[in-house]
Formats: sequence, structure tokens, C-alpha cells
Amino acid sequence: MKELALKRLTNLFTVKSIVTITLTITFCVLECCGSLSQDYMTIYTAVIGFYFGTQSKKDEDV
Repeated sequence: MKELALKRLTNLFTVKSIVTITLTITFCVLECCGSLSQDYMTIYTAVIGFYFGTQSKKDEDV
């Protein structure tokens, strides 16, 4: 159980995860300020789609 938690925490610090978390925080800040642009929405959607697409692919391979 402890090993699984440690592995998940280490996986959180991959470049892909850091980029996704940063984009999500930026998305929230821009939405709260009311300055969310369509260009940012397009980029954010593509990155989130890629992130969750690769996560589901990993789950299928295991």
C-alpha cells in the first residue's frame, strides 16, 4: 500500500503531469478573472485530451 502511494506520488512529478497541473491552475485563474480566451481553451483541451488519452492507454496495457 505504501509502495503504491509512493509510486503515484513520483508519477505526479513527471513533466507531463507538471504541465497539465500548471495549465489547469492557469485555466482556473483565467476563468475567475474572466479573461479566458478561445485560443487558451483550444490548447488546454488538446493537452488534457492527450494526458487522459495516454493514461487510459496505459491502463489498457497493464
